[in-house]
Amino acid sequence: MNPDPFTRRLFFRHSGIALGSAAFASLLKGEDKVGSQTPFPHFPPRARRVIYLCQSGGPAQMDLFDHKPELGKHFDKDLPDSVRKGQRLTTQTSGQNRFPVAPSVFGFKQFGQSGAWVSELMPYTAQIADRLCFVKSVHTDAINHDPAITFLQTGSERPGRPSIGAWLSYGLGSLNQNLPGFVVMTSATKTDGQPLYKRLWGSGFLPSHHQGVRLRGTGAPVLYLDNPPGVSRTTRRQIIDDVNAMNRLRLKEDENPELSTRISQYELAFRMQQSVPEITQTGDEPARTWKLYGEDARKRGTFAANCLQARRLLERGVRFVQLFHRGWDQHDNLPRDHQRQCVDTDQATAGLILDLEERGMLEDTLVIWGGEFGRTAYCQGKLTRENYGRDHHPRCFTLWLAGGGIAAGTTYGETDDFSYNVAANPVHIHDLNATILRLLGIDHLRLTHRFQGRNHRLTDVHGRVISGLMT
Repeated sequence: MNPDPFTRRLFFRHSGIALGSAAFASLLKGEDKVGSQTPFPHFPPRARRVIYLCQSGGPAQMDLFDHKPELGKHFDKDLPDSVRKGQRLTTQTSGQNRFPVAPSVFGFKQFGQSGAWVSELMPYTAQIADRLCFVKSVHTDAINHDPAITFLQTGSERPGRPSIGAWLSYGLGSLNQNLPGFVVMTSATKTDGQPLYKRLWGSGFLPSHHQGVRLRGTGAPVLYLDNPPGVSRTTRRQIIDDVNAMNRLRLKEDENPELSTRISQYELAFRMQQSVPEITQTGDEPARTWKLYGEDARKRGTFAANCLQARRLLERGVRFVQLFHRGWDQHDNLPRDHQRQCVDTDQATAGLILDLEERGMLEDTLVIWGGEFGRTAYCQGKLTRENYGRDHHPRCFTLWLAGGGIAAGTTYGETDDFSYNVAANPVHIHDLNATILRLLGIDHLRLTHRFQGRNHRLTDVHGRVISGLMT
């Protein structure tokens, strides 16, 4: 006797995670064809693809882009209570008796026709200042790393929500049937960093084929993609055909969308066996490439090499590429370690922007640079003229945008004289995500997925598009 396929588990799956059968069929049909679109976008897109350069740990805005000369007048003086306004503290500084102001030890200059202020730590980024839109008034909700970076990536401090890359894959589909629509890379660093979890690029309650595929910097580029010893490509093809045939039989019984996902992922993995190695073999790049990105780009796993891989992935139709660079969490020895971080990232970041521009790709590629929060103006631990540490600071920090639809050569938002509070034009993380979606032609209010009885979206019940960031 055959069991009833409509089980209690299946009922809750259909009423929660599962897409409606018609919508899901449309989604699969759209993604099976190169260049096809699901029912989105809602508006004419200004960008077609994204590179997100996530600087994990919290870069210090007042040491990089938010020039605050007034801090020099307050060296080793307590941050005024009128500025701190009773802000909650991390456990790392809640026991301090004093909050001494620590001016940046790094020099700042203005660059380009825009006159953007950039630290001496970022000489290459300084040269592309007119191509960037600096956003100095970003603020977030979380004060510790895990909830803050989870919030940055998913719009929620609670784990389990889809990442921004997964939302874009869900909303816009794939551009290349031989590669995933969402790829993630993490780079090796010279300084210790906060751990990165797979859920930061996960699909949450969306179908699992929208999660990011991690491209590794050592060993096999993608885990379990290579055939085991003794298994030929022909044999692998036969195995996949047999397994997918069984999955299709089961799919007829319970119409579980995850079975469709499993079938499509097996097929994608088979195609990736040939497409991924070609991307990672950069020997065909001209001398101009190494001049732009720096010699570190020749070393797999470095931030520079990952920037180059990101451009190659975009050229081949990957829609969303996310690079994570850890090590920006300096509670002490910030001048030394921020300098190391900038050496690792500055040239390659600027090189990526110039490379995209020269290839005519920047005009429809959105590039985002930033971390999960900023750093405090006061010192954590011992303060000297040459050395200091800074604690986490969610109330204001700086990131920048470049490329498709961005108001290049501008600065948006202001902070107070201590780079501690937003003084004008605040941009919440939900606002940032709403604007990113709009640049890609998506109305953040309408990109939704029903789960556990209600419609969810990347911006939850918040968010507004910041028109000042766009042309």
